[in-house]
Amino acid sequence: MTMTDRAVIDQLQQAIEEAFSGRDRVAMREVYAHASEHVNLPADLLAHLNELPEGAYSRPEVIEAINEVIVRRGEQESLGLLRVPRQAGPVEERPEAERAARDEAPLEQLNPASLPPEDEDPDIMR
Repeated sequence: MTMTDRAVIDQLQQAIEEAFSGRDRVAMREVYAHASEHVNLPADLLAHLNELPEGAYSRPEVIEAINEVIVRRGEQESLGLLRVPRQAGPVEERPEAERAARDEAPLEQLNPASLPPEDEDPDIMR
């Protein structure tokens, strides 16, 4: 790679941000199109995107998927990982909540911190 590895990851992060500008979900081909517009991104990094299945992704999902490819290739030490943006607002207002509603999953699954620890039995009085 011609740029420093961190600069390459930063360019990919910027391309992802551009692809998601004002949108909750984006098709992988759109992420690839934005990434390929960045002339400084080497072809071997764009190949990481080719390993991901087609379909619509949320920003955290696409970042997680790319990071999984980087880890699977053993490049996390040399290349680094993408940063997952912080989710703002209550869990009910996030795109994941809409998917949970479609899948009839309880919102508690989106916020594991709100679940009681598995080893505690709510029926036992202390």
